[in-house]
Amino acid sequence: MAEHNVCVELVRERQKCTFEVQELIHLIDGGITATEERREVENVVCTDPRIKDVVPEEYLSHKERYENAIRKNCILQEILKKYTEKRTWDNFRPSNKYRISSGVVKDISPFMLHTGMFIPTLVNQSDDEQKAKWVPKAMSMEIIGTYAQTELGHGSFIRGLETTATYDPNTEEFVLNTPNLTSYKWWPGGLAHTANHCIVVAQLYSKGQHYGVHPFFVQIRDIETHVPLPGIKVGEIGPKLGFQTANNGFLGFENFRIPRRNMLMKNAQVLKDGTYIKSKNDKLTYGTMVFVRVIILFDLAFELSRAATIAVRYSAVRHQSQLKANEPELQIIDYVTQQHKLFIGVSTSHVFRVVGLWLWNTYVKVNADIGKGNMDQLPELHALACCLKAVCSRDAAARVEEFRLACGGHGFMTSSNLPIINGIVSASITYEGEFSVLMLQTARFLMKAWNGVLARKTLTPTVSYLSKFSNSDRVQWANTTAGIISGFQAAAAGKTKEAYAAIQSYLKPGTDYEDAWNSASVQLVSASEAHCRAILCEISWSEMQRLSKTVSPNLGKVLLELAELYLTYWSLEKRGDLLMYTTISTADIAKLQARYEELLALIRPNAVGIVDGFDIRDEILNSTLGAYDGRVYERLMEEAKKSPLNAEPVNESFHKYIKPLMLKAKL
Repeated sequence: MAEHNVCVELVRERQKCTFEVQELIHLIDGGITATEERREVENVVCTDPRIKDVVPEEYLSHKERYENAIRKNCILQEILKKYTEKRTWDNFRPSNKYRISSGVVKDISPFMLHTGMFIPTLVNQSDDEQKAKWVPKAMSMEIIGTYAQTELGHGSFIRGLETTATYDPNTEEFVLNTPNLTSYKWWPGGLAHTANHCIVVAQLYSKGQHYGVHPFFVQIRDIETHVPLPGIKVGEIGPKLGFQTANNGFLGFENFRIPRRNMLMKNAQVLKDGTYIKSKNDKLTYGTMVFVRVIILFDLAFELSRAATIAVRYSAVRHQSQLKANEPELQIIDYVTQQHKLFIGVSTSHVFRVVGLWLWNTYVKVNADIGKGNMDQLPELHALACCLKAVCSRDAAARVEEFRLACGGHGFMTSSNLPIINGIVSASITYEGEFSVLMLQTARFLMKAWNGVLARKTLTPTVSYLSKFSNSDRVQWANTTAGIISGFQAAAAGKTKEAYAAIQSYLKPGTDYEDAWNSASVQLVSASEAHCRAILCEISWSEMQRLSKTVSPNLGKVLLELAELYLTYWSLEKRGDLLMYTTISTADIAKLQARYEELLALIRPNAVGIVDGFDIRDEILNSTLGAYDGRVYERLMEEAKKSPLNAEPVNESFHKYIKPLMLKAKL
């Protein structure tokens, strides 16, 4: 955009920037070519007039919003299909290349689970023959699917699912049933009216034996008419806090039959006579969920970058109050309290991205090892994916809410897009594993690791620090990044040790281990969070150090400032833990506070440049407050005038209700 169209505040802010914004854009995208490809996709989509809305989607009815989302996402799929015809489709590798979907529909695409879970499950859980049959149809959208696991009565506790798949050897079919109301599938995106197929996770029974949960490929609607097939009960679950256009649905089965080969058989199989062939590792069934939890970190980083761009640009444009008498009102970004609200969220987006890339590389390596028959690292990957998904989703929700609050009353408006982003991020705390449940999954890994410490065994990489900090003495504190990381590791080790001891104390004669576990569960969750904080601090700092050496000195300095801000912020937030497990003093905490404020001041001149580095188009921001040109007030008024209530000067409700009320008041 030409600078003469940009408000003066943002022009000045961009002139202050000490690094080349384009360099940061390329770093985030993964290279110049990746940036060019992303922008190419965005240009192709955004220049198509069919995706433009005359009336903003938030003014539409619930039904209209869904239908409009389907209309526009079908156009998007058509555009992307044409775009990818001569290119390699890389939708499963973490990338911002196809984030343009956020510029097509403000909320969530009804096709989200088709590409995000249905296809990855087919790819990762099908045998070669099944993959060849189903994946091309799913990729081309000849069939549209979703992933039906969660039920009305069960979510994160997968072993408790009630939907059954009973094998009938006479017909070589599985018979699917939802025996109770609570066994209805509940929540899958796109299930209600969009998908015609789904992956159904159900309890497998064969020859009278129960073999636990397994995934099945199930057609639920007629391909031509889209009418639900006999034995299928399907519909929508209704409005929610967010995800209004996701078309979340319910699904029930009544003696619904599918072919034997519709069980995904890469890992476990059922033979024609009903003989069950066990998987080499039961946890392989959960491969899709591990994949999704890894990808969620990138989604959170992206949503944080959107919210950060909106809040930082608005804070540069907005003037409020006089710091000194007879002086102009300050840009609110100049208030240190505002910087405190904003910059940790900006930093967190970068941290989640680099830790997410590290986790993705770990996932790829572990998957490769599994392919060679080595599953030794799978438990560690599972524990990592659980705690990082849980902690990062909750942190992201807190940061987005802080961004919204930092924009004052205007942040409360839907046109700011912050409420919608808030709803999108808040949902991530629950889906694909509720916070506490996932933290307790990680805690099980930590307890096994602590047993390893006691047995003087060599621990896997991410928990090796437990041996180093296993004694009861407080660790020597140092006011350095290395000292902060050691401090978080010491706190995690201390909390893990105490949680382990708590379980032992509850294991009185006659007490089951499960009861002792439940009694100690608050401490177990606390230990898992501390472990996750240690991972986030160690990995983000090491990755930012590595990246800073690959870029110009000016940009490298900014990256390290953001990383150090993250470490310092959480040191202050968790000072109680550090006081318990390290020798940190009140004087040390005062130094941390002073350094934190120094870092805010160092980041301040580059704040707008840093969010410009996310390179998020106005169409994807969808915000009156965050557009590149900074025309906040003009856009707010323009958007307000689009309200259907402003189409006429007097609404009919005046004549129907208000005027009669006023007339009665005169009597």
